[in-house]
Amino acid sequence: MDLGIRGKRALVTAASKGLGRGCAEALADAGVDLVINARGGDALEATAAALRARGVKVTTVAGDITTEPVRAAVLAAAAGVDILVTNAGGPPPGSWETWTRDDYLRAIEANMLTPIALMTALMPGMLARGWGRVVNITSGSVKAPIAALGLSNMARTGLTGFVAGVSRQVAPGGVTINNLLPGSHDTDRIRALDGDRPEVRAARMAAIPARRYGTAAEFGAMCAFLCSVHAGYIVGQNILLDGGALNATL
Repeated sequence: MDLGIRGKRALVTAASKGLGRGCAEALADAGVDLVINARGGDALEATAAALRARGVKVTTVAGDITTEPVRAAVLAAAAGVDILVTNAGGPPPGSWETWTRDDYLRAIEANMLTPIALMTALMPGMLARGWGRVVNITSGSVKAPIAALGLSNMARTGLTGFVAGVSRQVAPGGVTINNLLPGSHDTDRIRALDGDRPEVRAARMAAIPARRYGTAAEFGAMCAFLCSVHAGYIVGQNILLDGGALNATL
């Protein structure tokens, strides 16, 4: 399917690995030029080289997107983009008994306020041009909270509430905002949670109706579709990609 976005420009954060890279690759395959960001410069440049080999222009800005100087540099490089894909690693697992106020604030900064800041900066330009796409990578935990990931549950749910209202406000201007909610995908994040424990990995996959983890490529394909000209009637949705793990009617 021709997604109709060849020649457009996109910003993808946390794009050097995992789900962010999957999204960047799918957009590159659709002919979208890219601005990509990640904390690790070497991994970011390696990803950029692979993306350029797909025939698109790629600009890199290394650094922690949750910090103001890096965010300013990223936004300067991304001025005028048509597509924004926000992504950031989740907070570490733990328990409410040990979390401090600083733990909560770091989670909110990374997984709520940073995506909001990027949207706030880039959507006015999209609205002025009459077209734009925003996809936030959040988590399946906003639908079914995961006890050990309470910091993520909290911050990402706050972002979800923000998007629910704002997406309806910008839709008349041709800009859509939607959230992609990953379940267990075969990325560094899930490998860290599994640890070096094959039995944990096997048990986790056995509990998923699809009997496997998702891949970054199939996640990226869904992201690219939401960024396409065919997705203009999808507004403010939370699309779960979890292999059927959430047992729910709606």
